Amino acid sequence: MDKTALFIDGSNFYAAARALNLDIDFARMRTHFAKDTNLIRAYYYTAIPEDQEFSSLRPLVDWLDYNGYAVVSKLTREFIDEETGRRRLKGNMDMELALDMLKLAPHIDHAILFSGDGDFCRLLEDVQALGVRTTVVSTNKTSPPMVADQLRRMADVYIDMADIAADISKSSSKAPAKATNDT
Repeated sequence: MDKTALFIDGSNFYAAARALNLDIDFARMRTHFAKDTNLIRAYYYTAIPEDQEFSSLRPLVDWLDYNGYAVVSKLTREFIDEETGRRRLKGNMDMELALDMLKLAPHIDHAILFSGDGDFCRLLEDVQALGVRTTVVSTNKTSPPMVADQLRRMADVYIDMADIAADISKSSSKAPAKATNDT
């Protein structure tokens, strides 16, 4: 049985779910991707605002942490956009995700990346060179598409979130609901 790991780019995955109007059920999603495999790790990467007590991400992060996900987070950094003069928050988790996937690659057969970020193309190339099959989960059924075409082509398998919505979204509603940060 293949050893598999999930790598969820939280902000990118959330944006894709929101674009599809999905309310993700992370327990159902984990079960869906654990079928017929030995799921050894499920990572969720997110940047959390410095004021953590009042973050809308806190309930989701806590739930994931207690329900089989390895949550990797860091605080966002505040900066002033020189062009607009507006206050902006930055909290990119790409490096953490890439390092974890590369570190785990010798121990897994299959890496599933939940992101459409084209910056991960080189990562997939390197992981594939180590003999690991790669799957990308995102969507190109929105306008604009949420997955970079090059990333979609680079993956051994591409799964559109819209095609598995019934398996990964909350079943309590008949129609897909607006994506939220809590579960």
